[in-house]
Amino acid sequence: MNELKNRSELLFLYDVKDCNPNGDPMDENKPRIDEETRINIVTDVRLKRTIRDYLYNFKGYDGTKEKDIFCRQTEAEKDGVKGGINDGKGRAENFGITKEEKVTNILGKCIDVRLFGGVIPLDKDSITYTGPVQFKMGRSLHQVELKHLKGTGAFASKAGANQQTFREEYVLPYSLIAFYGVINENAAKYTGLTEEDASELVDAMWSGTKNLLSRSKMGHSPRLLIRVIYKEANFFIGELDKLVIMKTAMSDEKIRDISEVEIDLQLFTDKITKNKEKILKIILVKGDRCKLINYDSIKNLIEEKTL
Repeated sequence: MNELKNRSELLFLYDVKDCNPNGDPMDENKPRIDEETRINIVTDVRLKRTIRDYLYNFKGYDGTKEKDIFCRQTEAEKDGVKGGINDGKGRAENFGITKEEKVTNILGKCIDVRLFGGVIPLDKDSITYTGPVQFKMGRSLHQVELKHLKGTGAFASKAGANQQTFREEYVLPYSLIAFYGVINENAAKYTGLTEEDASELVDAMWSGTKNLLSRSKMGHSPRLLIRVIYKEANFFIGELDKLVIMKTAMSDEKIRDISEVEIDLQLFTDKITKNKEKILKIILVKGDRCKLINYDSIKNLIEEKTL
C-alpha cells in the first residue's frame, strides 16, 4: 500500500431528475433548498453515505477479508445474546478488547475512518480522528423548481377498508449539483490513508452515485469528476466549485436534461494555468453526454479515466 503524500482537491458534478436528492426530515422530507437563492443543497453526510454504501455493497468492505465500514448498522450482542442495533461503543467492541486493539483494527480495516475520520468510543473516553477527506455541502449550479406530487398507496388505511391511503412527495424535476472536497496529506498520516484508498474514494463517488437504487434516489447520474493532485506541499487552489459555470439558453427552472447545458471551465483553466508548476496531474472522469468547454489549453495536464 502506498502512503498518500500529495494534497489533492476534488470537484464532483452529478445531476438528478424527478427525484429527491436529499430530504430534510425537519421539513416534510422536502429537498433542501435555500429559500433566498432557490439553490438546491445536498449535505456532505449524504455524499459520504453514498460512498460508504458503494464500498460496502460492491467493493468488499463488508467485514470480511480484513475490510470493513465502521459507520454501518450491525447487530448488538450482550452476554452472548444478539438483538437490536449496535451503538457506537458496541460497534467499537467488534474490533477488540483493549484500546490499542480497537484503534489498530479500526484504522487497519475500516476505510471510512481512514477517509472521513470519526470518533471511536471507548469504555471511559473516546478518540477522535480528523478525516483527511472533507467535503463542503453540495449546491446546484442553478436555481431549481420544487414539485409536489400526490398519489395512492398500495394498502388500505386500515384492515377491511375499501379505500387506499394517499401519499405525497416532493421532487426536483432537475438539479445539477457540485461538490467540492479536499484530501489532506497531513491528516492522512494519522488515519493511515493510502493512495489506494483515495482511488477507491474516487470510484465510489462516481459509481456509487450511479448505483443509487432507492425510489427517492433513482435518477442520479454522475457527470464530471476532477481530482487535482499537487506536488508542492500544503498548497491547493481552493473552492474549485466556484470555478465552474453552467451555461444554458434556457431559464434555470426549465432545464430538464444535461444535454441542455454546457459546463464552462474557463475560470478553472485560468487557475490551473497560473499554478501549473505546482500541479502533479489532473485526473478527469466525464460522462458521455456532459459537454465541457474552455479547457483545451490544460489538456496536457489531464489524465482522462473511465469508471
